[in-house]
Amino acid sequence: MAVSAVQAEALPTRVRVGYSLGSLVTGSFGTVPGLLLLPYLTNTMGVAAGAAALLVLLPKAWDVALNPLVGRISDRTQTRWGARRPYLLFAGMGVTLLFIGIFAAPFGTTDWAGMYVAAMFLLTATAFAFFQVPYVAMPAEMTDSYSERTRMMTWRVAMLATAILVAGAGAPYILDAAGGGIPGHRWMALFIGAIMLAGTLIVFYSTAKAPIGQIHESEPSLRAQLKVAAANRPFRVLVACFVAQATGVACMLAGVRYFAVYVMDDLGSTGLLFLFVVAPAILTTPIWRRLGERMGKLRGYVVASITLTVFTFVLTAAPFLPPFVVYLIIFVIGFGYAGQQLFGLAMLPDCIAYDTKRTGKRQAGVFTGVWTAGETLGLALGPGIYAFVLELFEYVSTNTGEFLPQANLAETGVLLGFTLVPAVIVGIALVLLRGYDLDEDQLAHA
Repeated sequence: MAVSAVQAEALPTRVRVGYSLGSLVTGSFGTVPGLLLLPYLTNTMGVAAGAAALLVLLPKAWDVALNPLVGRISDRTQTRWGARRPYLLFAGMGVTLLFIGIFAAPFGTTDWAGMYVAAMFLLTATAFAFFQVPYVAMPAEMTDSYSERTRMMTWRVAMLATAILVAGAGAPYILDAAGGGIPGHRWMALFIGAIMLAGTLIVFYSTAKAPIGQIHESEPSLRAQLKVAAANRPFRVLVACFVAQATGVACMLAGVRYFAVYVMDDLGSTGLLFLFVVAPAILTTPIWRRLGERMGKLRGYVVASITLTVFTFVLTAAPFLPPFVVYLIIFVIGFGYAGQQLFGLAMLPDCIAYDTKRTGKRQAGVFTGVWTAGETLGLALGPGIYAFVLELFEYVSTNTGEFLPQANLAETGVLLGFTLVPAVIVGIALVLLRGYDLDEDQLAHA
């Protein structure tokens, strides 16, 4: 397809920062349901762990099918605001309102409560797809520079980490400060909704003059576009790798509050755990960027993945370690997670640019639709796997809003679901990365 040229030059800082603030939406929605939705269902709504796993998984499974379609719709959109920005505004506002509705609990703790949460989560996930897919597609159309994409993602990962930190630490704090239970979850949802609304408005207005390429033509059908994406080997490998890592990280995320209570013996440590896993992304992302410039994105990704995998395995020894050592291990895990996020997100637009050079067409929407579908699948599987581990180890649910004393077997499940299981899943990515071979020279000569 014909596409307006985007010069391979450095973008203004205001564009990088403005774009990155969209992570207030993606970071908040990607974090809080994974952190609080499962405990909300099992400990406030009284839903059994196995049933809660299905209620969390099914809406996300819908998104896996929906995201590529959203990508095609945005690829074919032509407005005076561009192809992507209208979705940022309207879908972002929709996500805000619907997210608040998830925790509104109009049916209390009756038998309908779980189904209501699942229905609202489904609607929110649908709106989020219409925000996330166009948002992730934008960098590939903002610049043709291989290194500028890494600089953009450095800002985005830093802002994403900030959003995760504020939402991940702030949401449990407000929940507990407001007395927990249904009232506490309502106040928490209003807080997170305000963050997402701010991110929506900032990213929409700050990218008004961003150099975004215009889409004039694409493959004639979604099936044809998906075939093109499947034929892009670097993209195919990268998606598989990111799915594995998203699954492992989401499994850990779902277990944070359980880990705080049954391993750290302190529910109040939830926020501190989040601080130690997310703060490295804010502090060390520039270090990963410089390492990537020296050793290449792929090698940087491998080093980050090894770090993440090894130290998640080490965390299995947490019950036998003093708390400060546990926090130190989690800090190193956060360091690896920061690099994994940076290089994965920086390599995605490279894969899209590679496809553009191969086919003469730019179809960033469908590519990012497949990407976000894979990420969504991972984020859905993670809590589902953790809930399955809890069920397997006979965790006892309640509708009191409290964490009940558990048998030793259940506490073992809490630990393994937070450490050994995600370490194995994340380690799969190291095997998958062996198939990735796209570098700057290959991209330049494609």
